[in-house]
Amino acid sequence: MSGEPVWRTTSGSVSRRLFIAGTGSILASAALAGRASAAPARQTAITDGARVSALVIGSGYGGSVAALRLAQAGVDVQLVEMGMAWDTPGPDGKIFCTTPNPDQRSFWLRTRTKQPFSQFLGFPIDKDIPRYTGILDAEEFSGITVYQGRGVGGGSLVNGGMAVTPKRENFGAVLPTVDANEMYDVYYPRANAGLGVATIRPAWFDTTDWYQFARVGRKQAQRSGFPFVFVPDVYDWDYMEQEAAGTVTKSALAGEILFGNNYGKKSLQKTYLPKAAATGRVTISPLHRVTQVIPASGGGYTVTIEQLTTAGAVSTIKTVTADTVFFAAGSVGTSKLLVKLKATGALPNLNAEIGKGWGDNGNVMCGRANHIWDPTGASQSTIPCAGIDNWAAGGAFAEVAPLPTGIETWASFYLSITKNPNRAQFTWNPTTRAVELNWQTAWKQPSIDMAKTIFEKINSTEGTIYRTDLFGTYKIWGDHLTYHPLGGAVLGKATDNYGRLAGYQGLYAIDGSLIPGNTSVNPFVTITALAERNIEKIIAQDF
Repeated sequence: MSGEPVWRTTSGSVSRRLFIAGTGSILASAALAGRASAAPARQTAITDGARVSALVIGSGYGGSVAALRLAQAGVDVQLVEMGMAWDTPGPDGKIFCTTPNPDQRSFWLRTRTKQPFSQFLGFPIDKDIPRYTGILDAEEFSGITVYQGRGVGGGSLVNGGMAVTPKRENFGAVLPTVDANEMYDVYYPRANAGLGVATIRPAWFDTTDWYQFARVGRKQAQRSGFPFVFVPDVYDWDYMEQEAAGTVTKSALAGEILFGNNYGKKSLQKTYLPKAAATGRVTISPLHRVTQVIPASGGGYTVTIEQLTTAGAVSTIKTVTADTVFFAAGSVGTSKLLVKLKATGALPNLNAEIGKGWGDNGNVMCGRANHIWDPTGASQSTIPCAGIDNWAAGGAFAEVAPLPTGIETWASFYLSITKNPNRAQFTWNPTTRAVELNWQTAWKQPSIDMAKTIFEKINSTEGTIYRTDLFGTYKIWGDHLTYHPLGGAVLGKATDNYGRLAGYQGLYAIDGSLIPGNTSVNPFVTITALAERNIEKIIAQDF
Protein backbone atom coordinates (compact mmCIF):
# COMPACT_ATOMS: atom_id res chain seq x y z
CA MET A 1 0.00 0.00 0.00
CA SER A 2 3.08 2.18 -0.14
CA GLY A 3 2.25 5.55 -1.61
CA GLU A 4 -1.30 4.47 -2.41
CA PRO A 5 -4.09 7.02 -1.93
CA VAL A 6 -6.27 6.19 1.03
CA TRP A 7 -9.53 7.31 -0.52
CA ARG A 8 -10.98 7.09 -4.00
CA THR A 9 -12.60 9.89 -5.94
CA THR A 10 -16.04 9.09 -7.27
CA SER A 11 -14.70 9.20 -10.79
CA GLY A 12 -12.07 6.57 -9.98
CA SER A 13 -12.16 2.89 -9.22
CA VAL A 14 -13.42 1.83 -5.80
CA SER A 15 -13.02 -1.73 -4.63
CA ARG A 16 -14.80 -3.48 -1.79
CA ARG A 17 -11.63 -5.08 -0.50
CA LEU A 18 -10.26 -4.86 2.97
CA PHE A 19 -7.10 -2.85 3.29
CA ILE A 20 -5.02 -5.94 4.10
CA ALA A 21 -1.28 -6.11 3.69
CA GLY A 22 1.74 -7.14 5.69
CA THR A 23 3.31 -10.38 6.75
CA GLY A 24 1.48 -13.67 6.95
CA SER A 25 1.89 -13.88 10.71
CA ILE A 26 0.31 -10.48 11.20
CA LEU A 27 -2.57 -11.33 8.89
CA ALA A 28 -3.16 -14.56 10.74
CA SER A 29 -3.66 -12.65 13.94
CA ALA A 30 -5.43 -9.65 12.43
CA ALA A 31 -7.93 -11.20 9.99
CA LEU A 32 -11.43 -10.78 11.34
CA ALA A 33 -15.07 -11.40 10.70
CA GLY A 34 -16.92 -8.09 10.60
CA ARG A 35 -20.05 -9.39 12.32
CA ALA A 36 -18.36 -11.75 14.76
CA SER A 37 -19.53 -11.44 18.33
CA ALA A 38 -16.97 -10.01 20.68
CA ALA A 39 -15.25 -12.81 22.55
CA PRO A 40 -15.14 -11.75 26.17
CA ALA A 41 -11.83 -11.23 27.90
CA ARG A 42 -11.46 -12.41 31.46
CA GLN A 43 -13.64 -10.04 33.50
CA THR A 44 -12.38 -10.90 36.98
CA ALA A 45 -11.49 -7.49 38.35
CA ILE A 46 -7.93 -6.79 39.32
CA THR A 47 -7.39 -7.59 43.00
CA ASP A 48 -6.01 -5.38 45.72
CA GLY A 49 -2.33 -6.10 46.30
CA ALA A 50 -1.79 -7.81 42.93
CA ARG A 51 1.55 -7.77 41.14
CA VAL A 52 1.23 -7.48 37.38
CA SER A 53 3.70 -7.55 34.52
CA ALA A 54 2.00 -4.93 32.37
CA LEU A 55 -0.77 -2.57 33.40
CA VAL A 56 -2.52 -0.86 30.48
CA ILE A 57 -4.64 2.17 31.44
CA GLY A 58 -7.43 2.47 28.89
CA SER A 59 -8.89 0.14 26.26
CA GLY A 60 -9.15 2.40 23.22
CA TYR A 61 -7.06 2.02 20.09
CA GLY A 62 -3.62 2.37 21.67
CA GLY A 63 -4.47 0.30 24.74
CA SER A 64 -6.06 -2.50 22.72
CA VAL A 65 -3.06 -2.72 20.39
CA ALA A 66 -0.66 -2.77 23.35
CA ALA A 67 -2.66 -5.45 25.18
CA LEU A 68 -2.86 -7.72 22.12
CA ARG A 69 0.78 -7.49 21.11
CA LEU A 70 2.10 -7.82 24.66
CA ALA A 71 -0.05 -10.87 25.24
CA GLN A 72 1.05 -12.43 21.95
CA ALA A 73 4.64 -11.91 23.14
CA GLY A 74 3.88 -13.90 26.32
CA VAL A 75 3.34 -10.98 28.70
CA ASP A 76 0.40 -11.10 31.14
CA VAL A 77 -1.65 -7.91 30.82
CA GLN A 78 -4.10 -6.19 33.13
CA LEU A 79 -6.26 -3.81 31.10
CA VAL A 80 -7.95 -1.20 33.31
CA GLU A 81 -10.89 0.72 31.84
CA MET A 82 -12.77 3.58 33.50
CA GLY A 83 -15.97 2.88 31.54
CA MET A 84 -18.33 -0.08 31.47
CA ALA A 85 -17.91 -3.35 29.63
CA TRP A 86 -21.00 -2.74 27.43
CA ASP A 87 -21.82 -6.41 27.15
CA THR A 88 -25.25 -6.55 28.83
CA PRO A 89 -28.53 -5.58 27.13
CA GLY A 90 -30.77 -2.98 28.72
CA PRO A 91 -34.53 -3.25 29.27
CA ASP A 92 -35.14 -2.80 25.53
CA GLY A 93 -32.98 -5.83 24.72
CA LYS A 94 -30.23 -3.68 23.17
CA ILE A 95 -26.84 -2.87 24.63
CA PHE A 96 -26.78 0.64 23.18
CA CYS A 97 -29.48 3.29 22.81
CA THR A 98 -30.14 5.18 19.60
CA THR A 99 -28.89 8.65 18.74
CA PRO A 100 -32.37 10.23 18.43
CA ASN A 101 -33.57 8.74 21.74
CA PRO A 102 -30.81 8.98 24.35
CA ASP A 103 -31.41 7.48 27.78
CA GLN A 104 -29.19 6.88 30.80
CA ARG A 105 -26.83 4.80 28.63
CA SER A 106 -25.97 7.83 26.51
CA PHE A 107 -23.81 10.16 28.61
CA TRP A 108 -21.09 9.69 31.19
CA LEU A 109 -22.27 10.83 34.65
CA ARG A 110 -24.53 13.62 33.47
CA THR A 111 -28.10 14.38 34.51
CA ARG A 112 -28.85 16.10 31.21
CA THR A 113 -27.71 15.19 27.73
CA LYS A 114 -25.25 17.47 25.93
CA GLN A 115 -25.80 16.83 22.25
CA PRO A 116 -23.18 18.08 19.77
CA PHE A 117 -25.85 20.29 18.25
CA SER A 118 -28.15 21.66 20.91
CA GLN A 119 -31.15 22.87 18.89
CA PHE A 120 -33.24 21.84 15.94
CA LEU A 121 -35.81 24.04 14.19
CA GLY A 122 -35.36 26.50 17.03
CA PHE A 123 -36.18 24.02 19.79
CA PRO A 124 -33.69 22.71 22.38
CA ILE A 125 -33.13 18.97 22.06
CA ASP A 126 -31.26 18.09 25.26
CA LYS A 127 -33.24 16.32 27.96
CA ASP A 128 -32.88 15.11 31.55
CA ILE A 129 -31.49 11.60 32.10
CA PRO A 130 -30.54 9.56 35.19
CA ARG A 131 -26.93 9.88 36.26
CA TYR A 132 -25.10 6.81 34.98
CA THR A 133 -21.73 5.71 33.64
CA GLY A 134 -22.94 6.16 30.05
CA ILE A 135 -20.96 5.67 26.89
CA LEU A 136 -20.19 9.24 25.76
CA ASP A 137 -18.35 11.77 27.87
CA ALA A 138 -18.89 15.44 27.03
CA GLU A 139 -15.99 16.74 29.10
CA GLU A 140 -16.10 20.49 29.49
CA PHE A 141 -13.00 22.65 29.65
CA SER A 142 -12.68 26.41 29.40
CA GLY A 143 -13.43 27.16 25.75
CA ILE A 144 -14.16 23.65 24.48
CA THR A 145 -16.14 20.46 25.06
CA VAL A 146 -14.27 17.25 24.27
CA TYR A 147 -16.37 14.23 23.30
CA GLN A 148 -14.82 10.89 24.29
CA GLY A 149 -15.91 7.26 24.43
CA ARG A 150 -16.32 5.63 27.84
CA GLY A 151 -16.23 1.87 27.93
CA VAL A 152 -14.25 -1.19 26.91
CA GLY A 153 -13.30 -0.19 23.38
CA GLY A 154 -12.90 3.52 24.09
CA GLY A 155 -13.54 5.89 21.22
CA SER A 156 -14.26 3.03 18.82
CA LEU A 157 -17.65 2.69 20.52
CA VAL A 158 -18.90 6.17 19.64
CA ASN A 159 -17.15 7.41 16.50
CA GLY A 160 -18.47 7.25 12.94
CA GLY A 161 -15.88 4.65 11.97
CA MET A 162 -14.24 6.78 9.24
CA ALA A 163 -10.93 4.95 8.93
CA VAL A 164 -8.70 7.32 7.01
CA THR A 165 -4.96 7.07 6.45
CA PRO A 166 -3.41 10.51 5.91
CA LYS A 167 -2.22 11.24 2.42
CA ARG A 168 1.46 10.49 2.33
CA GLU A 169 2.40 14.03 1.35
CA ASN A 170 0.76 15.28 4.56
CA PHE A 171 2.41 12.79 6.91
CA GLY A 172 5.54 14.85 7.63
CA ALA A 173 3.40 17.50 9.29
CA VAL A 174 1.57 14.87 11.37
CA LEU A 175 4.46 12.91 12.90
CA PRO A 176 7.70 14.59 11.84
CA THR A 177 10.00 12.24 13.80
CA VAL A 178 8.54 9.02 12.35
CA ASP A 179 9.78 7.28 9.20
CA ALA A 180 6.96 7.58 6.66
CA ASN A 181 8.21 4.58 4.69
CA GLU A 182 7.79 2.17 7.59
CA MET A 183 4.39 3.59 8.43
CA TYR A 184 3.00 3.29 4.90
CA ASP A 185 4.73 0.00 4.08
CA VAL A 186 4.12 -1.82 7.37
CA TYR A 187 2.10 -0.18 10.13
CA TYR A 188 -0.76 1.51 8.30
CA PRO A 189 -1.48 -1.73 6.41
CA ARG A 190 -1.27 -3.64 9.69
CA ALA A 191 -3.68 -1.23 11.37
CA ASN A 192 -6.15 -1.32 8.48
CA ALA A 193 -6.08 -5.11 8.53
CA GLY A 194 -6.58 -5.29 12.27
CA LEU A 195 -9.42 -2.79 12.21
CA GLY A 196 -11.25 -4.38 9.28
CA VAL A 197 -11.29 -1.32 7.04
CA ALA A 198 -13.37 -1.35 3.83
CA THR A 199 -15.24 1.01 1.51
CA ILE A 200 -18.88 1.33 0.51
CA ARG A 201 -20.00 -0.28 -2.77
CA PRO A 202 -20.44 2.68 -5.15
CA ALA A 203 -23.33 1.13 -7.09
CA TRP A 204 -25.31 0.74 -3.86
CA PHE A 205 -24.36 4.23 -2.72
CA ASP A 206 -25.74 5.61 -5.97
CA THR A 207 -29.16 3.98 -5.58
CA THR A 208 -30.04 3.60 -1.89
CA ASP A 209 -32.36 6.06 -0.15
CA TRP A 210 -30.09 5.91 2.91
CA TYR A 211 -27.32 7.98 1.28
CA GLN A 212 -29.41 10.55 -0.55
CA PHE A 213 -27.95 13.14 1.84
CA ALA A 214 -24.43 12.26 0.70
CA ARG A 215 -25.38 12.28 -3.00
CA VAL A 216 -26.73 15.80 -2.58
CA GLY A 217 -23.40 16.66 -0.95
CA ARG A 218 -21.55 15.14 -3.90
CA LYS A 219 -23.57 17.03 -6.51
CA GLN A 220 -23.07 20.35 -4.78
CA ALA A 221 -19.36 19.81 -4.11
CA GLN A 222 -18.67 18.88 -7.70
CA ARG A 223 -20.68 21.80 -9.08
CA SER A 224 -18.36 24.07 -7.07
CA GLY A 225 -15.26 22.30 -8.34
CA PHE A 226 -14.33 20.36 -5.20
CA PRO A 227 -13.21 16.73 -5.25
CA PHE A 228 -15.77 14.45 -3.62
CA VAL A 229 -14.16 11.31 -2.20
CA PHE A 230 -15.33 8.03 -0.74
CA VAL A 231 -13.74 7.39 2.63
CA PRO A 232 -12.98 3.94 4.12
CA ASP A 233 -14.88 2.89 7.23
CA VAL A 234 -15.01 0.04 9.73
CA TYR A 235 -18.71 -0.63 9.23
CA ASP A 236 -19.71 -4.00 7.78
CA TRP A 237 -21.07 -2.79 4.44
CA ASP A 238 -22.58 -6.19 3.61
CA TYR A 239 -24.55 -5.97 6.83
CA MET A 240 -25.71 -2.45 6.01
CA GLU A 241 -27.02 -3.54 2.62
CA GLN A 242 -28.90 -6.33 4.40
CA GLU A 243 -30.29 -3.76 6.83
CA ALA A 244 -31.66 -1.80 3.90
CA ALA A 245 -33.13 -4.99 2.42
CA GLY A 246 -34.86 -5.77 5.72
CA THR A 247 -33.18 -9.15 6.20
CA VAL A 248 -31.25 -8.31 9.39
CA THR A 249 -31.84 -6.13 12.43
CA LYS A 250 -31.20 -2.50 11.61
CA SER A 251 -28.25 -0.81 13.27
CA ALA A 252 -26.75 2.14 11.37
CA LEU A 253 -30.12 2.46 9.65
CA ALA A 254 -31.91 2.58 13.01
CA GLY A 255 -30.15 5.71 14.23
CA GLU A 256 -27.31 4.00 16.12
CA ILE A 257 -23.90 5.63 16.24
CA LEU A 258 -23.22 8.41 18.76
CA PHE A 259 -24.12 6.23 21.75
CA GLY A 260 -22.88 2.92 20.36
CA ASN A 261 -23.85 0.58 17.54
CA ASN A 262 -25.46 -2.76 18.30
CA TYR A 263 -24.72 -4.82 15.20
CA GLY A 264 -22.87 -3.66 12.11
CA LYS A 265 -19.95 -1.58 13.29
CA LYS A 266 -16.56 -3.21 13.81
CA SER A 267 -15.54 -1.49 17.02
CA LEU A 268 -12.58 -2.74 19.04
CA GLN A 269 -15.04 -5.05 20.79
CA LYS A 270 -15.05 -7.07 17.55
CA THR A 271 -11.46 -6.69 16.37
CA TYR A 272 -8.41 -6.23 18.58
CA LEU A 273 -10.00 -7.00 21.94
CA PRO A 274 -11.35 -10.52 21.12
CA LYS A 275 -7.93 -11.44 19.77
CA ALA A 276 -6.33 -10.17 22.97
CA ALA A 277 -8.81 -12.22 24.99
CA ALA A 278 -8.08 -15.32 22.93
CA THR A 279 -4.47 -15.31 24.12
CA GLY A 280 -5.63 -16.09 27.66
CA ARG A 281 -3.20 -13.49 28.98
CA VAL A 282 -5.41 -10.38 29.13
CA THR A 283 -7.72 -9.51 32.00
CA ILE A 284 -10.02 -6.49 31.65
CA SER A 285 -11.27 -4.56 34.67
CA PRO A 286 -14.13 -2.20 33.67
CA LEU A 287 -15.24 0.66 35.92
CA HIS A 288 -11.71 1.02 37.29
CA ARG A 289 -10.03 4.45 37.35
CA VAL A 290 -6.31 4.95 37.97
CA THR A 291 -5.54 7.89 40.25
CA GLN A 292 -1.91 7.43 41.28
CA VAL A 293 1.31 5.97 39.87
CA ILE A 294 4.51 6.19 41.91
CA PRO A 295 7.80 4.28 41.80
CA ALA A 296 7.70 1.22 44.05
CA SER A 297 10.53 0.62 46.51
CA GLY A 298 11.13 -2.88 45.15
CA GLY A 299 11.01 -1.86 41.50
CA GLY A 300 8.13 -1.21 39.19
CA TYR A 301 5.29 1.13 40.12
CA THR A 302 2.67 1.30 42.83
CA VAL A 303 -0.66 2.09 41.22
CA THR A 304 -3.80 3.24 43.02
CA ILE A 305 -7.09 2.34 41.35
CA GLU A 306 -10.64 3.33 42.24
CA GLN A 307 -13.43 0.89 41.44
CA LEU A 308 -16.61 2.73 40.45
CA THR A 309 -20.31 2.03 40.68
CA THR A 310 -22.60 2.79 37.74
CA ALA A 311 -23.59 5.97 39.59
CA GLY A 312 -19.96 7.10 39.56
CA ALA A 313 -19.28 6.54 43.27
CA VAL A 314 -16.06 4.94 44.47
CA SER A 315 -16.86 1.52 45.91
CA THR A 316 -13.32 0.22 46.50
CA ILE A 317 -9.78 1.55 46.39
CA LYS A 318 -7.09 -0.90 45.31
CA THR A 319 -3.33 -0.73 45.27
CA VAL A 320 -1.35 -2.90 42.88
CA THR A 321 2.26 -3.13 41.75
CA ALA A 322 3.05 -3.11 38.04
CA ASP A 323 6.39 -3.83 36.43
CA THR A 324 5.41 -1.62 33.49
CA VAL A 325 2.61 0.88 32.95
CA PHE A 326 1.14 1.90 29.59
CA PHE A 327 -0.84 5.14 29.58
CA ALA A 328 -3.61 4.66 26.99
CA ALA A 329 -6.48 6.68 28.47
CA GLY A 330 -6.77 8.87 25.38
CA SER A 331 -5.28 12.26 24.72
CA VAL A 332 -7.24 13.93 27.53
CA GLY A 333 -7.14 11.08 30.04
CA THR A 334 -3.43 10.38 29.66
CA SER A 335 -2.49 14.06 29.64
CA LYS A 336 -4.55 14.89 32.73
CA LEU A 337 -3.14 11.96 34.67
CA LEU A 338 0.49 12.64 33.73
CA VAL A 339 0.20 16.38 34.46
CA LYS A 340 -1.28 15.60 37.88
CA LEU A 341 1.39 13.00 38.67
CA LYS A 342 4.20 15.38 37.77
CA ALA A 343 2.77 18.40 39.59
CA THR A 344 1.92 16.53 42.80
CA GLY A 345 5.35 14.91 43.08
CA ALA A 346 4.32 11.35 42.28
CA LEU A 347 6.41 11.36 39.06
CA PRO A 348 8.47 14.56 39.37
CA ASN A 349 11.03 13.51 36.75
CA LEU A 350 8.55 13.68 33.88
CA ASN A 351 9.86 16.42 31.64
CA ALA A 352 8.47 19.89 30.99
CA GLU A 353 6.76 18.78 27.75
CA ILE A 354 4.05 16.90 29.64
CA GLY A 355 0.68 18.52 28.94
CA LYS A 356 1.83 20.50 25.91
CA GLY A 357 1.01 20.28 22.21
CA TRP A 358 -2.72 19.57 22.56
CA GLY A 359 -5.01 20.27 19.61
CA ASP A 360 -8.56 19.61 18.43
CA ASN A 361 -7.69 18.23 14.95
CA GLY A 362 -9.16 21.44 13.59
CA ASN A 363 -12.75 20.26 14.17
CA VAL A 364 -15.59 22.64 13.35
CA MET A 365 -19.20 21.88 12.35
CA CYS A 366 -21.84 23.61 10.25
CA GLY A 367 -25.08 23.01 8.42
CA ARG A 368 -26.47 24.37 5.16
CA ALA A 369 -30.08 24.92 4.12
CA ASN A 370 -30.79 23.43 0.69
CA HIS A 371 -33.51 24.34 -1.75
CA ILE A 372 -36.73 22.36 -1.72
CA TRP A 373 -35.67 20.56 -4.90
CA ASP A 374 -32.61 19.16 -3.07
CA PRO A 375 -34.12 17.01 -0.28
CA THR A 376 -31.54 15.13 1.76
CA GLY A 377 -33.92 12.31 2.76
CA ALA A 378 -35.86 11.35 5.84
CA SER A 379 -33.96 8.03 5.96
CA GLN A 380 -30.24 8.50 6.57
CA SER A 381 -27.53 6.03 7.50
CA THR A 382 -25.64 7.19 10.57
CA ILE A 383 -22.32 6.10 9.02
CA PRO A 384 -20.55 8.79 6.97
CA CYS A 385 -18.77 7.43 3.93
CA ALA A 386 -17.59 10.44 1.94
CA GLY A 387 -16.22 13.94 2.11
CA ILE A 388 -15.15 17.09 0.31
CA ASP A 389 -11.39 17.48 -0.06
CA ASN A 390 -9.99 21.00 -0.10
CA TRP A 391 -7.01 20.29 2.14
CA ALA A 392 -4.31 21.40 -0.26
CA ALA A 393 -6.01 24.60 -1.43
CA GLY A 394 -7.97 25.69 1.62
CA GLY A 395 -6.76 23.64 4.58
CA ALA A 396 -10.03 21.78 5.14
CA PHE A 397 -11.53 18.35 4.64
CA ALA A 398 -15.28 18.16 5.29
CA GLU A 399 -17.14 14.98 6.13
CA VAL A 400 -20.60 14.92 4.59
CA ALA A 401 -22.32 13.89 7.79
CA PRO A 402 -25.81 12.51 8.39
CA LEU A 403 -28.52 14.34 10.30
CA PRO A 404 -30.70 11.35 11.25
CA THR A 405 -33.81 13.09 12.53
CA GLY A 406 -36.29 10.76 10.81
CA ILE A 407 -37.89 13.65 8.93
CA GLU A 408 -36.99 15.57 5.79
CA THR A 409 -34.85 18.57 6.74
CA TRP A 410 -33.38 19.75 3.41
CA ALA A 411 -30.21 20.22 5.47
CA SER A 412 -26.63 19.31 4.65
CA PHE A 413 -24.49 18.79 7.72
CA TYR A 414 -20.69 18.73 7.90
CA LEU A 415 -17.83 18.01 10.30
CA SER A 416 -14.66 19.68 9.03
CA ILE A 417 -11.08 18.81 9.84
CA THR A 418 -8.77 21.77 9.28
CA LYS A 419 -5.14 22.87 9.53
CA ASN A 420 -5.76 24.87 12.69
CA PRO A 421 -2.27 25.68 14.07
CA ASN A 422 -3.35 26.55 17.63
CA ARG A 423 -2.16 24.31 20.47
CA ALA A 424 -3.21 24.30 24.10
CA GLN A 425 -1.62 23.06 27.33
CA PHE A 426 -2.88 21.09 30.31
CA THR A 427 -1.79 22.45 33.71
CA TRP A 428 -2.40 21.56 37.34
CA ASN A 429 -4.39 23.99 39.49
CA PRO A 430 -3.25 23.42 43.09
CA THR A 431 -6.20 25.36 44.49
CA THR A 432 -8.90 23.27 42.85
CA ARG A 433 -6.64 20.20 42.66
CA ALA A 434 -7.74 19.67 39.10
CA VAL A 435 -6.14 19.70 35.66
CA GLU A 436 -7.16 22.57 33.40
CA LEU A 437 -6.84 23.20 29.67
CA ASN A 438 -6.15 26.69 28.36
CA TRP A 439 -7.96 26.35 25.03
CA GLN A 440 -9.78 29.49 23.88
CA THR A 441 -12.91 29.42 21.73
CA ALA A 442 -11.42 32.23 19.65
CA TRP A 443 -8.74 29.77 18.55
CA LYS A 444 -11.39 28.09 16.39
CA GLN A 445 -11.45 31.05 14.01
CA PRO A 446 -8.74 29.62 11.72
CA SER A 447 -10.84 26.46 11.42
CA ILE A 448 -13.92 28.48 10.52
CA ASP A 449 -11.98 30.44 7.91
CA MET A 450 -10.63 27.23 6.38
CA ALA A 451 -14.04 25.56 6.36
CA LYS A 452 -15.45 28.64 4.64
CA THR A 453 -13.18 27.94 1.67
CA ILE A 454 -15.58 25.08 0.92
CA PHE A 455 -18.97 26.26 2.10
CA GLU A 456 -18.91 29.89 1.01
CA LYS A 457 -18.27 28.72 -2.55
CA ILE A 458 -20.98 26.05 -2.40
CA ASN A 459 -23.50 28.53 -1.01
CA SER A 460 -22.60 31.01 -3.72
CA THR A 461 -22.91 28.41 -6.47
CA GLU A 462 -26.16 26.95 -5.15
CA GLY A 463 -27.77 30.16 -3.93
CA THR A 464 -28.12 28.65 -0.44
CA ILE A 465 -27.44 29.79 3.11
CA TYR A 466 -26.09 28.36 6.36
CA ARG A 467 -28.41 26.82 8.93
CA THR A 468 -28.52 28.96 12.08
CA ASP A 469 -30.68 26.73 14.29
CA LEU A 470 -28.29 23.91 15.23
CA PHE A 471 -25.73 25.32 17.66
CA GLY A 472 -27.68 28.11 19.35
CA THR A 473 -29.83 31.04 18.34
CA TYR A 474 -28.62 32.48 15.02
CA LYS A 475 -25.31 30.67 15.37
CA ILE A 476 -23.72 29.21 12.23
CA TRP A 477 -20.62 27.42 13.45
CA GLY A 478 -20.22 24.57 15.89
CA ASP A 479 -16.97 25.93 17.29
CA HIS A 480 -17.45 24.67 20.83
CA LEU A 481 -16.30 21.06 20.54
CA THR A 482 -13.94 18.42 19.26
CA TYR A 483 -14.36 14.73 18.56
CA HIS A 484 -10.65 14.30 17.88
CA PRO A 485 -8.48 15.31 20.86
CA LEU A 486 -4.78 14.85 20.17
CA GLY A 487 -1.53 15.61 21.99
CA GLY A 488 -0.45 16.32 25.55
CA ALA A 489 2.42 13.82 25.69
CA VAL A 490 3.93 14.43 22.27
CA LEU A 491 6.16 11.82 20.67
CA GLY A 492 9.82 12.83 20.68
CA LYS A 493 9.19 15.56 23.25
CA ALA A 494 7.45 14.21 26.34
CA THR A 495 8.62 10.76 25.27
CA ASP A 496 11.34 9.24 23.15
CA ASN A 497 10.51 8.37 19.55
CA TYR A 498 8.61 5.23 20.62
CA GLY A 499 6.51 6.52 23.49
CA ARG A 500 8.83 5.83 26.44
CA LEU A 501 8.12 8.57 28.94
CA ALA A 502 11.15 10.69 29.74
CA GLY A 503 12.49 10.27 33.26
CA TYR A 504 11.19 6.78 34.03
CA GLN A 505 12.00 3.29 32.85
CA GLY A 506 8.94 1.14 32.23
CA LEU A 507 6.43 3.97 31.71
CA TYR A 508 4.94 4.48 28.26
CA ALA A 509 2.35 6.60 26.47
CA ILE A 510 0.68 4.72 23.62
CA ASP A 511 -2.40 6.63 22.48
CA GLY A 512 -3.51 9.86 20.82
CA SER A 513 -1.60 11.94 23.38
CA LEU A 514 1.52 11.22 21.30
CA ILE A 515 0.22 13.01 18.19
CA PRO A 516 0.78 16.79 18.17
CA GLY A 517 -2.70 18.14 17.66
CA ASN A 518 -3.63 17.26 14.07
CA THR A 519 -3.65 14.30 11.69
CA SER A 520 -5.25 16.01 8.64
CA VAL A 521 -7.96 13.29 8.70
CA ASN A 522 -9.94 11.30 11.27
CA PRO A 523 -7.20 10.14 13.62
CA PHE A 524 -7.91 6.60 14.82
CA VAL A 525 -6.10 4.72 12.05
CA THR A 526 -2.98 6.80 12.72
CA ILE A 527 -3.29 6.19 16.48
CA THR A 528 -3.58 2.45 15.80
CA ALA A 529 -0.69 2.34 13.33
CA LEU A 530 1.59 4.36 15.63
CA ALA A 531 0.74 2.04 18.52
CA GLU A 532 1.58 -0.98 16.32
CA ARG A 533 4.92 0.60 15.46
CA ASN A 534 5.80 1.60 19.00
CA ILE A 535 4.77 -1.60 20.77
CA GLU A 536 6.77 -3.70 18.31
CA LYS A 537 9.93 -1.78 19.19
CA ILE A 538 9.14 -1.75 22.93
CA ILE A 539 8.58 -5.52 23.04
CA ALA A 540 11.78 -6.18 21.08
CA GLN A 541 13.96 -3.94 23.23
CA ASP A 542 12.35 -3.73 26.68
CA PHE A 543 10.78 -7.16 27.30
